[in-house]
Amino acid sequence: MMPRCAVLFSALAILLPLSLHASELRPADQPIEQVIDHYVDALTKADEVPAASQTGDATLLRRLTLDLAGRIPTAREARAYTESTSASKRVELVDRLLASPDFAFHHRNELEEILLPNRRNDGEFRKYLLWAAEQNRRWDDMFRDMLTGNEDDEYQKAALQFVRTRIRDVDDLTNATSVAFFGVNVSCAKCHDHPLVEDWKQDHFYGLQSFLSRTYVTKQNAVLEKPFGEVKYTTREGVEKQAHFMFLTGANVEVASLELSGDEKKKLEEAIRKAEREDNAPIPEPQGDSARGKLVDVALRDGDNHFFAQNIANRIWQRMLGRGLVDPVDQIHSGNPASHPELLEWLARDLVTHGYDLKRLIRGIALSQTYSRSSEWSSASEPPRPEYFALAPARPLTPRQYALSLLVASRNSTHWDQDALQQPDRWRQERESLENSSNGWAGNFEAPTDGFQIAVDEALLFSNNDRIQNDLLRDSGDRLVGQLKAIEDDQEAINTAFLVINSRQPTDEESSAIREYLAARADNRPEALKQAVWALLTGPELRFNH
Repeated sequence: MMPRCAVLFSALAILLPLSLHASELRPADQPIEQVIDHYVDALTKADEVPAASQTGDATLLRRLTLDLAGRIPTAREARAYTESTSASKRVELVDRLLASPDFAFHHRNELEEILLPNRRNDGEFRKYLLWAAEQNRRWDDMFRDMLTGNEDDEYQKAALQFVRTRIRDVDDLTNATSVAFFGVNVSCAKCHDHPLVEDWKQDHFYGLQSFLSRTYVTKQNAVLEKPFGEVKYTTREGVEKQAHFMFLTGANVEVASLELSGDEKKKLEEAIRKAEREDNAPIPEPQGDSARGKLVDVALRDGDNHFFAQNIANRIWQRMLGRGLVDPVDQIHSGNPASHPELLEWLARDLVTHGYDLKRLIRGIALSQTYSRSSEWSSASEPPRPEYFALAPARPLTPRQYALSLLVASRNSTHWDQDALQQPDRWRQERESLENSSNGWAGNFEAPTDGFQIAVDEALLFSNNDRIQNDLLRDSGDRLVGQLKAIEDDQEAINTAFLVINSRQPTDEESSAIREYLAARADNRPEALKQAVWALLTGPELRFNH
């Protein structure tokens, strides 16, 4: 990860402890969605910022399904939601999606992007993340799994891939741990004290690294720790220093080293080297304190847990609303305050109080009026700045979301009309098949970034690659093109295509344009339908969540 050395950091009291000013926050027993809307609306009103209206049913259904299930809704789901007159249909939809196998698969995919972004499709790690998502495992327990998991446990051993894949470069492991779990990019403090902020020093980078530097991986891929080891570093002035076990809050931690004679230490070091190099070498028994365990303990300790809690609350907010309350999400520090500091503090406190239940937080955001604002700005005035969350952004789909949505959209929609969606075991198998099929597609698509633009490779893929024609656009009965070909009435075919791909009915203008195109190519209607479907599949409406 590239350092952002131009960004200011402050290591002392970077964030207020969760208990500080708690009496000034909204009551702890208020629903999450009400608290969100209170704080967001308070800022827009205070700054006299106009807000967009609430979006319509079709768009909200699509947005919720993409954010909670990782795919577009099926035509059956779209019809059911837009035709429903139930006053509680939004709550029912959110709860259905959160309870479905879809959510677990999508949650797994989203967590993978945070935790192992450079090793997508790591089978062992993805297996762990899916298990954790299906169990609704607490985030603090997942943190402990990934840093100190038990090698004898099938899932915790897989969770250790977070450490296992990075331990060859302890600098990378240090910064990746800080970024993923604490929202702090500490890489700028590796080579020197920060030139602009007195409190952010090399001590913080190497203090965090001290918890990780004793870790090693055996030839059998077991993640273990040496019972001794110190981290030393040299300042810009050439002074050599020994790092203390120090967390980002400045808290020092006692981590005992095993007292060994010279011969005993030499013998243990040789045993460790053999375990690292040889398949059949005996694995040294763990001894003494676990430094990684001490890091987990201090990071979750009352008074020091604000980094951990606020980071994941901020990342979930970004996932659902396109931008963090602190932006960028790896720059949580006093020089980069949250747009809504009280809201972030309340959400973090609520997470801690309710056992780091991420699904609960996601549900609260999904039910807020802030989340369901329109992405269309019809006023003559300038649209509000993104940090107000007064207008929904158009968010590019992740590679997984786009791949899954293409697979759903290109299939004959009657396939999804079966009752499998209502039967969790059957739908889990269907979703797993979709996930496997998406593996080959997702690698072709750009991941969302600031200033996202469609890559040339992606545009060429849709224009020239035979896979598009053979997999997505073939006119066999199991594909959408084949389904449309069997519909004699052009308008019915157009309505079906829009409902399947864009989860809505076409406008009069869209219907007229496609009818004219089909009429002009009446000599080869199947090919004309294929081109119409191609245009919808490759259009921005499918490519973005809006």
